[in-house]
Amino acid sequence: MTDTISFDDFLKVDIRAGTIVAAAPFPEARKPAIKLTIDFGGEIGVKKSSAQITKYYAPETLVGKQVIAVVNFPPRQIGPFMSEVLTLGVPDENGEVVLLHPSLAVPNGGRLF
Repeated sequence: MTDTISFDDFLKVDIRAGTIVAAAPFPEARKPAIKLTIDFGGEIGVKKSSAQITKYYAPETLVGKQVIAVVNFPPRQIGPFMSEVLTLGVPDENGEVVLLHPSLAVPNGGRLF
């Protein structure tokens, strides 16, 4: 069982939809990863993220895809790269990350609630 949180605590986590505008291999990362540049629209703008998603995704297939990310965590240094948002995914039965994404197109910056 997981710890319970209040609804007010949940509202503190700013989860938004964005569109990947650039993706590149990240060979300097300790675990295989891809550097993502994600457009969250006017209020938030363009942010960067490192994601360990190399099993199912290649950089060239990611541009134009919408993803879901937490945008209000502090930036995190990952090797030579500053990750500004946490792109969300769920591990499959082998622990490989499958990205979360809207099933239909939504506006960049749309907030989950």
